[in-house]
Amino acid sequence: MSTPERQRRIYLDGARGRKPTVPIDHEKLEEAARRRVSPEAFAYIAGGAGRETTIGENRRALDRYKILPRMLRDVSGCDTSLSLFGNTLNSPVFTCPIGVLDLFHPQADLAVAKAASTVGVPVTFSNQASVSMEECASAMGDGVRWFQLYWSKSDELVASLVKRAEDCGCRAILVTLDTTMLGWRIRDLDLAYLPFLAGRGIAQYVTDPVFQELLKDPEPELEPPKITLTSLSNLYQMSKRYPGSTLENMKTRRAVEAVRKFIAIYSRASLSWKNLTFLRQHTKLPIVLKGILAPDDALKALDHGVDAIYVSNHGGRQVDGAVGALDALAEVARVVKNKVPILFDSGVRGGADIFKALCLGAKAVGIGRPFAYALAVDGERGVAELLQNYQADLRLTMGLSGVRSLSELNPDCLLPKSS
Repeated sequence: MSTPERQRRIYLDGARGRKPTVPIDHEKLEEAARRRVSPEAFAYIAGGAGRETTIGENRRALDRYKILPRMLRDVSGCDTSLSLFGNTLNSPVFTCPIGVLDLFHPQADLAVAKAASTVGVPVTFSNQASVSMEECASAMGDGVRWFQLYWSKSDELVASLVKRAEDCGCRAILVTLDTTMLGWRIRDLDLAYLPFLAGRGIAQYVTDPVFQELLKDPEPELEPPKITLTSLSNLYQMSKRYPGSTLENMKTRRAVEAVRKFIAIYSRASLSWKNLTFLRQHTKLPIVLKGILAPDDALKALDHGVDAIYVSNHGGRQVDGAVGALDALAEVARVVKNKVPILFDSGVRGGADIFKALCLGAKAVGIGRPFAYALAVDGERGVAELLQNYQADLRLTMGLSGVRSLSELNPDCLLPKSS
């Protein structure tokens, strides 16, 4: 849908008395989502590490760069198409991997996959999904999909997840590097809430044959379980989400064992550059390193033959006081010199933000929390509307800035960064 058509539809609907279901203003969207979900769910998605200064720094970095519009250029045929990982895309927008989306809507990842496919936006299957990658892929048709990998303590499980991603049509593996340990997230800690302990967000694991084999060697209990209303509720919830009969799962405590195993192995603090060799041996898909912020890490990634670099600080969820992601993007792009594509996320809240990231070297830009909020507000339709709005906003920003195609975007479209 073109920018004029998207705007026209919204205004015509308004003339008929129908306003957008999903607020277009980000703050209103966030507030609408907050009213629809539990305090624990909202804290998990909206929160960041520590005092959340990195969340603020992401926005400040984006705000420091100013667009310099150019006039009297024919922008009647603005083109946002591009080629990435063997696919032709209609815009440089994709959905970031976000785990535990059933906190926000019962259809969770399935709704996002359907919406993204409808709009023509690549979707990144989360390693911590609430719906398996196979189920999502089967609902997407030819929609473009990528897979986010958290590197488990089990290399055999890593290989299995990657093989499954290949089998269900994923076109790239995005290895998340910045979550070898869980960040110090104060909102979640104050609520003493971690969704995985209720069996949420582990659908990729419980549907994996290697993980099922790992369950034959159960993890020991750290302390005898205490029976409370909360613990019984968690037992029921995890048993309901585990494959098979809920009652049987409660009796055998198979779901409890799966949660313990997941907690024990989901990440690997010892992960290093040498592990990339193993991944290359087990997939022919493009390997993307997600979480690169330092220029020297970008150079090491090039030395190790990766296919793309993903600049991100996890939306401020991992390190409090970290560099703003857009500031890091500019420095990473300077040393990468277009040798591989660069993906970007963290703090993006509209078309102007996408425009700035593309000018500073990103090939494609990820949308994170906003689509989760839209999911809470109106499910699959809400996600589709939000993605259409972001695409339209980007095209409008390009046209009004005198830019006709993505190839024309470069640092000269921006004023030098202000202090």
